[in-house]
Amino acid sequence: MRTLCASTLIGEFFVIGFAGLVAMRTSGLPAGTVWTVCGVAMALCVLLCGALSHKGGVTLGWALQLALVASGLVVPAMYFLGVCFTGLWWASVHFGRKVDAAKAERARLETEPDTA
Repeated sequence: MRTLCASTLIGEFFVIGFAGLVAMRTSGLPAGTVWTVCGVAMALCVLLCGALSHKGGVTLGWALQLALVASGLVVPAMYFLGVCFTGLWWASVHFGRKVDAAKAERARLETEPDTA
């Protein structure tokens, strides 16, 4: 699960950076405000890559997805991109857990002594 979720977060890192460039030009907000918010969100993406194995990592990832969709208030295209990345996040968590369970089952079967 970590690999899939981390890949999604790194993609979001770049999208947030590009959205910051758009917001700086079109939103009317001060550049310092835009880059403070974007910088925190980008740092959170990178930090979450390492925190995915901890208990609240996936939950924080969901919070980031909601914030990404909400950023559409400033850059309307982010509504679409936020929904797309939320779908990718769901798929990463859902299928990542299935892959982890399959790997664990395979490892268990390989270490189990043959009874036949």
